Amino acid sequence: METLQQQGMTRRRLLTMAGLAVFTCSGLSRAFADDAFGQALLKGAGSTFVLPLVQQWLALYRAGAASPGFSAANTGLDGDLLGRAALDYEAIGSQAGIYRLQAKAVDFAFSELPLSSQELARLDLIQIPVVSGGIAIVVHLPELKGNLRLDGPTLAAIFHGRITRWSDATIVALNPDTVLPDVVIEPIHRSDGSGSTYTLTRYLATQDTEWQGVIGVDALVRWPLGTAVRGSSGVAHALASKPGSIGYLDAVQAQAVGLSIAHLKNSAGFFVAPSPKAIEAATQAVPWQASHNTQPQFINAPGEDSYPIVATVLAVLNGQPKSTGDRRARAFLAWALANGQSSARALGYVALPVSLAQQLRAQLVTSVRSQHP
Repeated sequence: METLQQQGMTRRRLLTMAGLAVFTCSGLSRAFADDAFGQALLKGAGSTFVLPLVQQWLALYRAGAASPGFSAANTGLDGDLLGRAALDYEAIGSQAGIYRLQAKAVDFAFSELPLSSQELARLDLIQIPVVSGGIAIVVHLPELKGNLRLDGPTLAAIFHGRITRWSDATIVALNPDTVLPDVVIEPIHRSDGSGSTYTLTRYLATQDTEWQGVIGVDALVRWPLGTAVRGSSGVAHALASKPGSIGYLDAVQAQAVGLSIAHLKNSAGFFVAPSPKAIEAATQAVPWQASHNTQPQFINAPGEDSYPIVATVLAVLNGQPKSTGDRRARAFLAWALANGQSSARALGYVALPVSLAQQLRAQLVTSVRSQHP
C-alpha cells in the first residue's frame, strides 16, 4: 500500500488541475466544443490503457447488440436519443481525462489514477472500478530466444539509467540460459499524464529506495533518460522502430505489438507473464469493496501466480447525476457492468467479480433515479 508521501505528487497535480478548471471552465468548454466529439450526446475521455475495450463497448452499445440492462423509466431519459449513435470517447490519457471532466467538457472519464476519499469529496466526484489489467514490460530484441526474465530492482535500474546494456551481468544472471546481445538499452516512456506511468512508477518505488525521491510516483515523472512519446500508440510505435528498446504498455496492446514481453519476478519469487490468469490471481488476492471510493491496489499482490504490476481502470463521474449527461454516463456504465464484462475477458482484461459488478450497477441505477422526480 502506498504512503501519503508517495501519493502526494499525483494528488497535488490533480488538485491543481481542478483549481484551474474552476477558473477556466467556460473558456475550455468553448474550446472543446469543436473537438472530435462533434454532436455526441455522451462524451468520455481519458485512459489509453482501456481503449481497446472501450472501442468494443461503444460498438456494441451503438448497435444495441445486447440488452442495455438499464430501464429509462423514472430517470429522465425516456425517449432519449442516446443508446446508439451519439456516444464518443477520446483516449487522451488518464490525467487529461480527469482534467476534462473537471472542466465540464466531458460526462465521464476512465482513469488508473485513484483519488482519495478526501479528494473525491473536495472535487465532488465519485469513482468506481470497471476492469483490471496488467502493465506489460515490452522489449525489442530481435536476437532474443525464449522469454526474458526481469526482477523489480533490475527493471528500476534500467529506467533509472544504472543498467545501460542488455549484456549487463545483472540481466545475464537472471537469464542464464539466454544469449543477450551487447547493445545499448533504449528506454521508452510516456510524455503525457498516464495511468500506466503512475502504476509502473508505484511498483518501481517499491523496488528501489531512491526511486521516490529522484524520479517520483505520478502520471508524469522526471525520467532521467530515454525517449518520451505520447499515448500508448506512441509507445508501441517507438518500440517497434527501435531495436534494443524497452517500454511499458497495457497487456492487451502489448500482445498486439508482437514483441517480447518480459516475465517479472513477483512477491513470492516466481517469474510470471502478464497473462489474464496471472492478473486475475493478483486481483483475487486483495479484497474488493463496492464503494464509490473504491481504490483497489494490486501492486506486488501476494501469491505465486500473481503478476506484480496490475492496474484497475476506474470510471470517474460527477458526484451527483444532476444533468442529462451525468445520467447518460451512469446509464452507459450500468450497461457496461451488466453486458460488457464478457468483452473484457475476450480481449484479455480481467472482469470484475460478478457480485461486485452487480452491486456497482445497482448503485448507479439507484443514484440516477433518486435525482429524477
